[in-house]
Amino acid sequence: MADTTKRLFLLDGMALVYRAHFALIRNPIYNSKGMNTSAVFGFMNTLLDILDNHSPTHLGVAFDTKEPTPRHEIFPEYKAQRDAMPEDLAKAIPEVKRLLKAFHIPVIELPGYEADDIIGTLAHQADATGEYQTFMVTPDKDFAQLVTPTTTMWKPGRKGSEVELMDVPAILSKWEIEDTSQVIDILALWGDASDNIPGVPGIGEKTAKKLIKQFGSVEKLLESTDQLKGKQKENVENNKEQALLSKKLVTIMVDAPVSTTFKDLVLDQRDDEAVKSLFTELEFNALGKRLYGNDFTAGRGHSTTASAEQPELVQAELKTLADFKTNYALVNSAAELDKLVKQLEKQDLFCFDLETTALNPRTADLLGVALSWKAREAYFVIPGKDLSPSAMLEKLKPALTSKATKIGHNLKFDLSVLLAKGLQATGPFFDTMLAHSLVDPEQRHNMDYLAESMLGYTTIKLADVAAENEAEASTQSDDLFSFAEKKKTTKKDYVDMSAIRAESLKDYACEDADITFQLAEILAEQLDTSGQSDVFYDIESPLLPVLVRIEHEGICVNRDSLTEIGHTLAKRIENLTKSIYEQAGKEFNLNSPKQLGEILFGEMQLVEKPKKTKTGQFKTDESTLSLLAPKHEIVANILEYREASKLKSTYVDALPEHICPSDGRIHTHLHQLLTATGRLASSDPNLQNIPVRSEAGREIRKAFVPRGEEFTLFACDYSQVELRVMAAISGDQAMIDAFQHDHDIHTATAARVYGVGMDEVTRDMRSTAKMVNFGIIYGISAFGLSQRLGIPRGEAAEIIDTYFEQYPAIKEFMDKTIEQAEKDGYVTTLSGRKRVLRDINSRNASIRKNAGRAAINTPIQGTAADMIKLAMIKVDDLLRKGGYHSKMILQVHDELLFDLHLEEKDELIPKIVEAMQTALPLPHDVPAKADTGMGGNWLQAH
Repeated sequence: MADTTKRLFLLDGMALVYRAHFALIRNPIYNSKGMNTSAVFGFMNTLLDILDNHSPTHLGVAFDTKEPTPRHEIFPEYKAQRDAMPEDLAKAIPEVKRLLKAFHIPVIELPGYEADDIIGTLAHQADATGEYQTFMVTPDKDFAQLVTPTTTMWKPGRKGSEVELMDVPAILSKWEIEDTSQVIDILALWGDASDNIPGVPGIGEKTAKKLIKQFGSVEKLLESTDQLKGKQKENVENNKEQALLSKKLVTIMVDAPVSTTFKDLVLDQRDDEAVKSLFTELEFNALGKRLYGNDFTAGRGHSTTASAEQPELVQAELKTLADFKTNYALVNSAAELDKLVKQLEKQDLFCFDLETTALNPRTADLLGVALSWKAREAYFVIPGKDLSPSAMLEKLKPALTSKATKIGHNLKFDLSVLLAKGLQATGPFFDTMLAHSLVDPEQRHNMDYLAESMLGYTTIKLADVAAENEAEASTQSDDLFSFAEKKKTTKKDYVDMSAIRAESLKDYACEDADITFQLAEILAEQLDTSGQSDVFYDIESPLLPVLVRIEHEGICVNRDSLTEIGHTLAKRIENLTKSIYEQAGKEFNLNSPKQLGEILFGEMQLVEKPKKTKTGQFKTDESTLSLLAPKHEIVANILEYREASKLKSTYVDALPEHICPSDGRIHTHLHQLLTATGRLASSDPNLQNIPVRSEAGREIRKAFVPRGEEFTLFACDYSQVELRVMAAISGDQAMIDAFQHDHDIHTATAARVYGVGMDEVTRDMRSTAKMVNFGIIYGISAFGLSQRLGIPRGEAAEIIDTYFEQYPAIKEFMDKTIEQAEKDGYVTTLSGRKRVLRDINSRNASIRKNAGRAAINTPIQGTAADMIKLAMIKVDDLLRKGGYHSKMILQVHDELLFDLHLEEKDELIPKIVEAMQTALPLPHDVPAKADTGMGGNWLQAH
């Protein structure tokens, strides 16, 4: 690198904004005004990192323009296949430019030229002066061609990883070349699907590197095709002009007419008032505090749905504990607690919050209980000299089991800790996290965010408590204990604090209870105004303690069975690996999509025109390979290898780590509102995704067994519940009749679609009808059906048209649902559960269609989810009130699993079936049906 103090940073604006947007595509950031700020936030993070940590002296950000470029003139199809820019991303770019203006950082645009060419030209000019060390900040691999001893490629890290600096040695090593200019030649042969640059058919990255290493350039390769063989020789010779054209397209210009000078790029003092104002407007509170500390006025406001009018925002400045007069007290004696309990027993509702030593409720020790029943007033109860942890809970038990409403945030954790200590708190419950998840599902639900957005209040941070405690370490008293914050859910965020003084925690713990109590009042009102009260009070709140009990019970797993299955899978993986290597004619990394694509489509050329990803790699995803598996044994083996490897790593090897040493059971976590439709989700471990169709997946289910000899596993599973819901809410009489007469719905559908009697329906006919029945729920297209069935698209379209002719009310329901969703901005289930659809009126047809499919699916799948949640509440009530030994131990989609006591089976099974079938009566008297199974393991029961 050059020995110079001038450090020029050239940012590829569009590429960085795109990268930031899609990095958070599954968990986007919305501010209280409903704006997706993911791209702006991600871009600013990168910019601030450069400004804070890498001492730039000169800086500019280049953007593309809409005008055609010289590349379009020589190849009109250049970038023609690209999807329209997502609307949220299009709205983000002007915000990024506003921020850059506030930072006094030049935005460089040149009509008719791409950002690549602007950066290439400025980097080339800087290189010529010998006065600058230039950094091209971009994730785009094409910039490797511009790297010189004084120009470095700066690739931002992914998901917290380090920035990757690519200098000349790094580029030469990565691309296996002698000169960085040869990157152009490799790209020319390889092509780039994202830019629609054709390259040479059959040549991927690996082959391109090999050829350039051998011949030096595209031109020399084209002069030496006599040294090539077979299909490769044919492809190169037939595509000489295309290769030369591709080389022109991938070459970044270094002589664009850029008028920006290095003087223009000198880093200037930012306009702090403008930056603060924009950060407040965008609600970039963390970034604002990072730059300005306590001088920053945080942004806030009420959250809104896609269709809601924007509320009037209150003053933006956030308050802290110091701004209020509070009554926060420490209680650490039996006498003080007795007085407190007497007050507590008079309350109709109160908030409680546990502070513990760990995140696992079965192993966590209780440090204290914070209580509040009045704003700005709270008490932190901790063990004392005459108050042991068990005695503390015993004194609190009457209040925790009273008829008063218990308020909390993430109450499932608190209730689980109490149950592990032998105390089963009783409802009603009001969980502010669940309430907000219903009111505003797309926002964050942590207490810090709710305090800011609803109360205009900044909570005490645990890190600050730790720092203060450390500073006071020299004055520690006997009042010490270890503490871990339960609201953090990942190892990265986990805070483990030892020797924390109880007095230091008092304000922190009391504030938790106080703020949660205040939030409950606001959220109760918002539940009413949003129409989600019934869902909250009738479904989610009563379900909360049911999930606590299910998680507490757990499910037994046979370690020996898992070990045996692991040995079998390992042997199968070994044999499949050998077969694949033999069929490929060489060994390679089976787990590398890039290497696999090169083998299948570059060297073996299984298809004439293989699909590529946006980064130019051959597609090797399951949907792509599944279409080839029937014709190519190697592809079928690869798919089986992938499944066997995933089952072994995800379940066989991982499940033993989740077995609780004290009871030999797995205690999965069930999440109430993690999915958009309200379906329960499972994690740590996820027991809902164990395959049941494959032999290997079924073997894993055999390892789940009853808790003892006097028990058996019993499964009760809704039969075709989503189709029954679809029949009920659409009112289609033909489908209703089929269910009311207990006909096999797929056979009945096949008979109608194919115009034959039910006794004439073949297995293939029924299979097709089943695919259509379930596909309709998820908005399947003729193309999608043709892909799944392996039939022409026209034939698939005809089947779908005939289906709607036979079930016209279903088509009418779908059309009306989308029409209403476009008007309202949301859809609802039969129980009133709401799902906001931000993209239902998107100008992008693809995005709009996806939202339309969600509009159709949500009332169906969401109603089915509500049904099984209500069934769980009924069954749990049945088991507890009846004093049965049998336990409900798991929920998987439409199935409930039980440890069923053998002496209770004849009495209980009919009651469980009835509870499930009557949990949520469907319109038009469509009957719900529950099938049952029983056995010595989960597979037999299922």
